[in-house]
Parts: sequence; C-alpha cells; structure tokens
Amino acid sequence: MSLVNIISAIGNNNSVYPLLVRDCGVENPIKIALTYKQNIDESPKVARYAVRERTIDEYTTSAVWLGAIPVVEAASDMFISKKGYNPKISARLFKEDAVKNPVQGIEFNIKKFANSTSKEVQAAVADLIKVRDNKKAFESLVSKKFTAAVAIPMALIGFIIPKCIFALSRKIAEKEKQNQPDYSDILGMSDITTFGQKKDVSFTGFASTVATLTTPDKMAAIDGGYAVGRVLTARKGYEPFDIAFKMAGMLYLNYVAPKQIEKLFNFTSARIFKSNVNLDPKLLNNKEFISDVENNRFDFLGRMNGAQMLEYIDNNPQSPFTKYASMFKKVTMLTQDSRDPRIFVDIKDLENFGKDIFSFSKDALNSKNLTKFAKKALRVKSGNIISNVALSSFLLSYVLPKTQFALRELFTGSKLEPGLINIDNKKR
Repeated sequence: MSLVNIISAIGNNNSVYPLLVRDCGVENPIKIALTYKQNIDESPKVARYAVRERTIDEYTTSAVWLGAIPVVEAASDMFISKKGYNPKISARLFKEDAVKNPVQGIEFNIKKFANSTSKEVQAAVADLIKVRDNKKAFESLVSKKFTAAVAIPMALIGFIIPKCIFALSRKIAEKEKQNQPDYSDILGMSDITTFGQKKDVSFTGFASTVATLTTPDKMAAIDGGYAVGRVLTARKGYEPFDIAFKMAGMLYLNYVAPKQIEKLFNFTSARIFKSNVNLDPKLLNNKEFISDVENNRFDFLGRMNGAQMLEYIDNNPQSPFTKYASMFKKVTMLTQDSRDPRIFVDIKDLENFGKDIFSFSKDALNSKNLTKFAKKALRVKSGNIISNVALSSFLLSYVLPKTQFALRELFTGSKLEPGLINIDNKKR
C-alpha cells in the first residue's frame, strides 16, 4: 500500500482505520505507561495490578471491536442467504420518500431497472422483488443481524471483559494474601470511602432500537452501550465516576472531535494556502483525475443537486464522475453500464462529493499552474490528516488520562486506581 493510500485510509473518519491507528498504535501503549506512572509512587503493588488490568482491557477491547462486528455480520449474511434472500439489499430502500429522496426506493428501483437487458441487473431486480414480497420476514432478519452485531460486542466489551479482568485480579490477590485482612473489596464487595462517607451510585440502563441503524449509528450504539456497561460493572466507590468521565471523553474524542478538527484544518488551510483540500488524497494524487480537471469535465456538477447527480450517473455509467463516485463508494456499480439497484445511495454524501470535485476543479482551472495547484493541495491535505491523527491521539492518550487522574486525586485524595486502592494493605 502506498503512502498516499495509507494517509487516505487514516483520514477517513467514517471508517475504523483512524480508530485502529489511535487505539492500538498510539493510545493503548501511552495509556498503559501513564497508568503505571500514576500509581507507582504511592503503591508498586497497585501499579502492577493496574498495568495488568489496563493492558488486558485495552487490547482485548480493541480485538473485539475490530473482529466481532465483521465476524457477526458475515455469519448473519450467511444465515440470511440460506433463507433465500440477498443480504446485500439495503433495508433503507424500504423508506421511499417521493419528496426527500425521489430517485430511489425499492419500488422505484424495481420499475427503473426492470427493463435492463443485463443478466446481473435482472438478477438484482429479482432479489428486490423477493424482498418486497416478503418484507416482514426480510426486515426481521436484518433487524436480528443488526441486533447481534451491536449486542454481542457490547456485552463482551461492556460487561464480560471487565468482569473477567476483575476476577483475575481477585484470584491473583487471593494467592498473594498471607495472613492479610480480607481484600474482597477489590471487586467492589465493599465500598471505598470517598469524601468521608459511602456513595450509593445508580445508573439507568442502555436500550436502543437497532433495526434501521446506519453504520455510524451502529458504531455509536455499540460504544454508548460499552460506556454504560463499563460504568455498571465498575467496582464500588469512586470508580463508576472515574470510568464515566473516561468513557464520555473517549466517545467525544473518537467520533466527534476528529471530524471537527478536520473541518477546522480544511477551512484554515483553504484560507492560508488558497488550496481546496476537501478531496481525498488518493483523488488528488490520481493523474487521470487531474487530466479530467484540466479538460474541464466537471463543470456541470455546479448546477446539480444530489438527486440530479444520481440521475446523471445512471445515464452516464462510464463517465469520469461515475468512475470516481464508484471508486470512493458513493455509488456501487454492478456492471460497467449499471449501478447496483440493491444498494442505497446516500444522496447528501454524493452531493457533497460532487460539489467538492466541482469546487476543486474551478479553483484548479483558475490557478496559474494546475499541476502545482494539485500537488500543493495533496501536500496540505496529507498534512491535515497526519496533524489530525496526531492531535486527536494526543488528546486521547495523554490529555484525557491526565485530566482523569487529576480529577481522581482531587475527589479521592489518592493517585491510585479507585477500584484497586484497597489491594495494598499499606494503604488501608
């Protein structure tokens, strides 16, 4: 994979690649080191337990997040196929709206593509007809697929993994005990004292309907459930508050902040460097795309909305715009002459993509040297992506834990992990 492709992957904040880089490559090792440093001065024993718990927690959680969802969805797709339905069909096609989305829907697509002479398209239409005629059965299967994809990782990450980690600490502590007082409170069997008195903490449960979730919605639901699960399974005393602060910060810094930083960097770069940097680095580095820009093949996009762009793609399946829209998964082509009618198209996303191409093309053609303009845009965009990953990783791996530790010490009077504070008899 080329450097540009790597930068493109980690710059896509709607994918798991930035999470993979931040979590496994940067955040986890730094957080483990900070956990050790935070506890070592007051109690080497607690530091040892805390590092063990943090290491197991961070990497098993990452493994489940990266592996469980695709595995569960692949198994679900096999089950749906055995029931006679095509799992590729987007359930969102059932939500036909003649006003907001007048160019797609299950009935609309069946009628539009019914007269195609392509065997592949005819097969796709047959898939749509079967689903339409068995809507309740198909929706039930899709609902179960989404539920499994959300519930299984949520249960593992939010409830099962922390309980197993706590059980491991308890087992090790019991083996190390030699005529020591009972430390069963390591698992929250008794409260630690905070502010001079016991604190009874209650939290509401997490529930959501997942049958019609998009991928970003599903990711948010899983992480929201994960956060609630970690709070509910926390050991008593201050630990639920400690974990709640950390999880709230992680949700914001993982899913909201990178997009806000991206917008800020793109806006600032456009003003400072006079370069349009909304496009993906792979496109900016594509010589054929630059040639298409030079030949002014995207001028029409400035006069179109998203629905009109989709119509254009259907009427011009081999045009440069169709090719790039397919390349960046704005549409899914079934054959060279037809997009896949089973796949829902995000009209707004397609429109933004087309407008960004038009804007870049306009600015590039108005520049003194189009090639230099494109290379400059590529450098600026790549710099923005790397800076975004670096900044968000720094916030996640250093600023958030440091803030968490400061609040912990402020409210408990101790630097130690609140769930492990009673493991060291010297601290009792």
